[in-house]
Amino acid sequence: MSNPLAGRRSRYGVWHGGRDPLEPPFDARSALDEIGEDILAGESPLDALRRLLRQGTDGLPGLDTLRRKLREQRRAARRRGSLDGTLQRVKELLERAVESERQALFPDPSDAARLSESELDTLPADPARAVRQLSEYQWRSDDARAAYEQIRDLLRREVLDSHFRGMKQALEGATPQDMARVKDMLADLNAMLAADARGEHTQQQFHDFMSSYGDFFPEQPADLAELVDSLARRSAAQQRMMASLSDEQRQELADLMAGALSDAGLASEVSALQQQLRSARPDLPWRGREQMRGERPLGLGDATTVLEELADFDELDSLLDQDYAGATLDDVDPELVERALGRSAREQLDALRQIEHELDRQGYLTRENGRLELSPRAVRRIGQVALRRVFADIEATGRGGHDVTDAGAAGELTGASRAWRFGDEQPLDVAQTVRNAVLRAGRDAVLRAGRDGPDGVRLSVDDFEVVETERRTSAAVALLVDLSYSMALRGTWGVAKSTALALHSLVSTRYPQDAIEIIGFSNYARVLSPTELAGLSWDMVQGTNLQHALMLAGRHLAKHPEAEPVVLVITDGEPTAHLADDGHARFAWPPLPETVATTYAEVERVTRRGATINVFMLADDPGLVAFVDKMAQRNGGRVFSPEPGQLGEYVVRDYLRARRGRNRGARRF
Repeated sequence: MSNPLAGRRSRYGVWHGGRDPLEPPFDARSALDEIGEDILAGESPLDALRRLLRQGTDGLPGLDTLRRKLREQRRAARRRGSLDGTLQRVKELLERAVESERQALFPDPSDAARLSESELDTLPADPARAVRQLSEYQWRSDDARAAYEQIRDLLRREVLDSHFRGMKQALEGATPQDMARVKDMLADLNAMLAADARGEHTQQQFHDFMSSYGDFFPEQPADLAELVDSLARRSAAQQRMMASLSDEQRQELADLMAGALSDAGLASEVSALQQQLRSARPDLPWRGREQMRGERPLGLGDATTVLEELADFDELDSLLDQDYAGATLDDVDPELVERALGRSAREQLDALRQIEHELDRQGYLTRENGRLELSPRAVRRIGQVALRRVFADIEATGRGGHDVTDAGAAGELTGASRAWRFGDEQPLDVAQTVRNAVLRAGRDAVLRAGRDGPDGVRLSVDDFEVVETERRTSAAVALLVDLSYSMALRGTWGVAKSTALALHSLVSTRYPQDAIEIIGFSNYARVLSPTELAGLSWDMVQGTNLQHALMLAGRHLAKHPEAEPVVLVITDGEPTAHLADDGHARFAWPPLPETVATTYAEVERVTRRGATINVFMLADDPGLVAFVDKMAQRNGGRVFSPEPGQLGEYVVRDYLRARRGRNRGARRF
């Protein structure tokens, strides 16, 4: 058999920059870890992702780099020239025509020559009126006649070029037949747009139109929507170009344009086209002014092109900013990026989009109703990162042994076994596990094992059983985290959030028999899932409602009456809010005696459940210190004053100590 590749030649081309085409596929975990750093510092997932995409990662420039290049392009476009080039050129040609005609008339002593000179002397200063008044003038100078015809031809081509890019070049030296074809094109285009507005347009009608007039549209749009988008953008740019001129320039140029269109018999068709385009795309920037700083005069078509580019730059800058609800890099048109910034910029955008896609495809991020959220998988990874940091701090201090191999070990064996569940730490019942595999596979598997060897019996996850023990010691943990505005002002929200994620990760992975509930509180308290916690920012509200938080903690403890109750409180302020009799939060500063009394009453209820309340203070305000000291005396709990960077170490070590047994007695650390 012949080799199908034999004789085939490989072809190589120049690599034009961008990401290395031979580099390994993007690992979304590294991007998630970078996002996790910001989340653990207190930011929301959306803000963290935006920061990553703005700043870039792993040698990849971010959106900020693209936006800097875009601003440079915008400045360069504004320096390209002035917008009144057509008006200046018309005035120059008009002056040349009049001067040449005067030179031709001067030697002639006849009354007719003097009458012609008088007509030239009384020409209006307004170039549009002067051009119109000279439309019936009988030129004696060939040079003057040529200059005047050049004005009319220039205006006709520039005006059409401001509506249809490239028309200035296409109509150079145009014949009457060419202009008649332009008129037919405009009539057919308006008819097609009107049919589309009535819902009667078909793709075949568009194909027929492009077959007849495709040379007028070098972009070669694929359908009517693309054609309308292109024409509407240019028409809007022309409107902004006119608005950017001075009042005098705008009036003079508008009159010249109107005269040119009337002379060509195109005024009504162009006016109808502008109205239909504006109706089809009212979202485009039809208003506004631009400040051009260049000195080179730009023709009407070129000036419109520059403003069209500036509009593209503004739109692209807004999309790259990603500062709107539901923003995603899929909103950014890669062709617009390449047109504005070049091929390498498009490749950078594609690489950033790949990061966004991979985080979603690999199950780390989800979008719900336009909101970006972390998946449980991402939360577990971030929680493990937070936990590793805490353990690293514990190891650095050299205090305590946190990684105990028999942590949460089972009690005495009962002689029975049960199916294995995730998180079980009991020894494996090997005999029962193998028996389950044999029974599942059936007699045929046993016979195969006899014929073919021991590979005939294969284990499944459902086959595993562990030896059963007496009930293990478990803990019911309630972690109360202050979400009030002061946490952000003091810069402690990030460490509180990181600590909560670390503790949840520790409990759920190493002590699955424990029941943990994270409760956030500001003016009200609420139970937070790990995913909600990771995506949470602080509350910009006044109020520290510890009473409501302790109420929810008591309900959690009541669900686990046989577990060791553990209540941990992270706060930076004394209670300033409580639930009134009507169920609404009542806030006051300084704290009302009623707020303090109801909070102490809730402390008493939690204490009667046998729970120790340990408080981790992130501030040393006298009011807070006095309150927590009195609370510790009532409850027998402890009060800690860690530095913010040590909060995770303190909380985790206290949890490990608490679950080994009660350590009552009010103490300060």
